[in-house]
Amino acid sequence: MVSATSARARTRNRGTPIQFSLGLTHNTRNRARPTSFQLFSEMIVPVAIALTVGLLGWAYQALKPPPPKICGSPGGPPVTSPRVKLSDGRHLAYREFGVPKEEAKHKIIVVHGFDSSKDLSLPIAQELVEELSIYFLFFDRAGYGESDPYPSRSVKSEAFDIQELADKLQIGSKFYVIGISMGAYPVWGCLKYIPHRHDNYPPTTSLVVPFVHYWWPCVPANLSRESLSTLPVSDQWAFRVAHYAPWLFHWWMTQKFFPSLSVLCGNTSVFSRTDLEMLKKLSEAPSVGQEKITQQGHHESLYRDILAGYAKWEFDPSDLKNPFPDNEGAVHIWRGCEDKIIPYKLNRYIAEKLPWIRYHEVPGYGHLLFLESHLCDAILKALVLGE
Repeated sequence: MVSATSARARTRNRGTPIQFSLGLTHNTRNRARPTSFQLFSEMIVPVAIALTVGLLGWAYQALKPPPPKICGSPGGPPVTSPRVKLSDGRHLAYREFGVPKEEAKHKIIVVHGFDSSKDLSLPIAQELVEELSIYFLFFDRAGYGESDPYPSRSVKSEAFDIQELADKLQIGSKFYVIGISMGAYPVWGCLKYIPHRHDNYPPTTSLVVPFVHYWWPCVPANLSRESLSTLPVSDQWAFRVAHYAPWLFHWWMTQKFFPSLSVLCGNTSVFSRTDLEMLKKLSEAPSVGQEKITQQGHHESLYRDILAGYAKWEFDPSDLKNPFPDNEGAVHIWRGCEDKIIPYKLNRYIAEKLPWIRYHEVPGYGHLLFLESHLCDAILKALVLGE
């Protein structure tokens, strides 16, 4: 028989674990329930990671240029012009004009400028072409029109493109080169990189309303700053980004927060009175092939052109020696006194520093002076006749 005392003791002993067990269960549940701070702490890390990844993805897409639409490739524009295949596999599209090259006394390669192409129509009198027996060779620079893009495009590569084009088309060792506006930097490249390719090379050259580099070492810093400051603020920043942060340039030219380049934004304040008159005439009769200029992509044509021009060069004009020590040729610079796109002081400074340059300033005209027929004739006569 069990005593009451023993029964109560056993009851207490049996109850103790029950009470302990219940207490443990209760405490565990309290500790397992997260607080608001714990929830926030646990959420902030994955949210921050997601935002960072998203931001990096957006930045990558914004900075990365779109793939080019290469002419002749599936889904790309058709090839409608004659082209030559270069040694690296790229193609250059070209257009011939004037008398047949086999009969020509003078052969001229024309290097088009920014937002232009081989279809550039110069107002040259047919009578003068026949009288002087001139053969013209126009071509699309890399990425423009129907010429293949070239990611490594530079002053040097453009010069060698001109050399190889001349060889492929067998136009002979003696020819002339006209570089217009942005097309001037490939001509500076010719004078630097291929000066002695042939006995009669380099050719007599004309730089018409030529591009200038605001970071040429030969130009005094104060003159460069002064010249750059004459441009619209949007243009100043575009050129600075191209020079100092080329990896950012595609984003800069496509972002919508700030204006980029005046000529692409429709800002007519950069044109002189005569330029505006010329643009009005051109609008009444649009140029042939205008729609093809950027058909492979704005980055491959326009943006890479600026990047190549404003990159750090391996030389500047002051490094060049007189290519015509025996006066058998000349380098001409033509510019309009009213040109608001290319500051006159830099070109004038270069001409004064290099006495073998023949410098021409035309009063009353701006950046589009080469589209005026009588001035175009004067440029040609000075080039081939030395007048």
